[in-house]
Amino acid sequence: MKAVIIEDESLVARELQSKIFSTASDVEVIKILQSLESAIAWFKQHEQPDILFMDIQLGDGVSFELMDHIEITCPVIFTTAYDEYAIRAFKVNGADYLLKPVDQSELKKAIDKCRVLVGKNNNLQTDIQQLLHTMTHPSEVKSAYKKKFLVSLRNQWIPINTEDIACFTKDTIHFLYTLRGDRHVIDFTTMEDIEELLDPRKFFRANRQSIINIEAIQGIKFHENQKLTVLLKSPLKLEMDISREKAPAFKKWFDN
Repeated sequence: MKAVIIEDESLVARELQSKIFSTASDVEVIKILQSLESAIAWFKQHEQPDILFMDIQLGDGVSFELMDHIEITCPVIFTTAYDEYAIRAFKVNGADYLLKPVDQSELKKAIDKCRVLVGKNNNLQTDIQQLLHTMTHPSEVKSAYKKKFLVSLRNQWIPINTEDIACFTKDTIHFLYTLRGDRHVIDFTTMEDIEELLDPRKFFRANRQSIINIEAIQGIKFHENQKLTVLLKSPLKLEMDISREKAPAFKKWFDN
């Protein structure tokens, strides 16, 4: 099968190409396109691939705009770090998505799913248009994100508004920090369980032990190894590391 990647971060695109090759050697990446403009031009002159890997936010626009110029009929796998509310709507419609940094096992599942779609010769244009509508009309989508978290304080349960939460951390147990600097124990099994309840436009999974609210960020330190350290606002003054692999996704999320 032939594949095309639309991704404006060249390092991320090459890494995805490498993972595709090691995951499914029969999938050949025939082209990497780094902008919406180049993608439109390329698809006007070439046959469509069997699979299209497409980042959502590009330097010159949103990749969904490609569908305004080209009728995409091949399966699309979106690669993104946010807008999960729309991704969930799309997931049930046929293609798939991958959250950055791309997990190898999830990549394999997505490619296998596309094999089935290619075999059935499904036309995915209707599904993609439904996702585009969801992206451009978010008010019509019922929010599935948690608005409050209950914490125990002085023998009683009190609610903490999600917008007032600076970060979540995990040591041997899970903690919630408020923007005021308060720390509370919360009863969750994994960080993944917490992450699923949060709006990915506002919260970012910094590493395996922490999730950060964009409103809590004071500044960012850059390191020679391309890692980042996020500094949280006073009174917290906490520091959280972001790996080299996650740095591009974090930059795009923070700059959105």
